Order: sequence, then structure tokens, then C-alpha cells
Amino acid sequence: MNFPQSYIDYLVHFHSDRDYFECHEILEDFWKEKEVQHRDEIWVAFIQIAVGLYHQRRNNFKGAYRMVKNARRIMKGRRTTLEELGLHAEKLLASLKSLEERIRAEKAYESFYFPIASNELQQVCKKEAANKQLLWWQPSNLSNKFIIDRHKLRDRTEIILQRETNLYKKRKNRQC
Repeated sequence: MNFPQSYIDYLVHFHSDRDYFECHEILEDFWKEKEVQHRDEIWVAFIQIAVGLYHQRRNNFKGAYRMVKNARRIMKGRRTTLEELGLHAEKLLASLKSLEERIRAEKAYESFYFPIASNELQQVCKKEAANKQLLWWQPSNLSNKFIIDRHKLRDRTEIILQRETNLYKKRKNRQC
């Protein structure tokens, strides 16, 4: 099987350092590389799972619920794709349903694991984790503030600059 490198990187961070913010960044960049008409919604579902868990870990249950619920909706219609991505589709959907229920009940975060069916994918991820000096299949370190509050600690200079540029262009277009 030939899995996209971004997917492998996502799974490595997802199951090693539990840096869900990084998981989101990796797959969002991969997804955006494609032209709009060729973007596959399955990657959005994986991104939403990472974002949902990031929110749940920070006790933002409303945001977490919305993300996980939508991810499960997307994945329910993509069982074959999930199998092609080396996952056990039915186990994943059942796990997502349980996660959705836990979040709706505002239960505390617990590490989530994708049910990997492909031995090849499992081995590739283990090797990649070792290359990154990460321990594969680890629970979250809830005392790691960098991972928990990553959105607050990142350098937002580029984002702010881009927003200002867009605002300037918008205002200029209105004047014309």
C-alpha cells in the first residue's frame, strides 16, 4: 500500500506526542495542496477529529462535539476509503460514536486511538515515530502546556500580516 506521507505524519503525531494542533496543520497543508475541485473531504474529517480532541482536552466541549460529530458524519459515508487508508472502518466509527457521546456528556478527555488494520501502516508509523524520536502509541501528557495550549503559544505574525493585507485589499476594492 502507498499511504501519503502527510497521513503518516498525522498518525505519528496523533499517537505519539498527541500534538493535535500539529496534526491539524499537517493535514490541512496536504489538503490545500490540491485544487479546490480535487480536495477530498475525508482529510477534513481527520482534521476535525484532531481539532475536536484538542478542544475536548481543553474542556471546550461545544467545539469538540461539533468537530467530532461532523467527522463521524463524513466517515460514515466513506467506509471503503477508511479501509484503503489502513483503518478498520467499523471499529473507527464505533469509537467515534463513543467519543461523541463522551464529549456530549462533557466527560474528561481520554487519549483516542485510530484502529489501524494494516500491519504495513502500523510498521511505517512506528519507524517514522522512531525517526522523529517519538514514542509510538502513547497517551497524552496532560502536563505538557505546549501541546495543550499550542494555539496560544504559536507565532501568529504571518496570520496577522495576511489578515491585514486582505483587509487592505478589501477596502481598496470598495473605494474603486
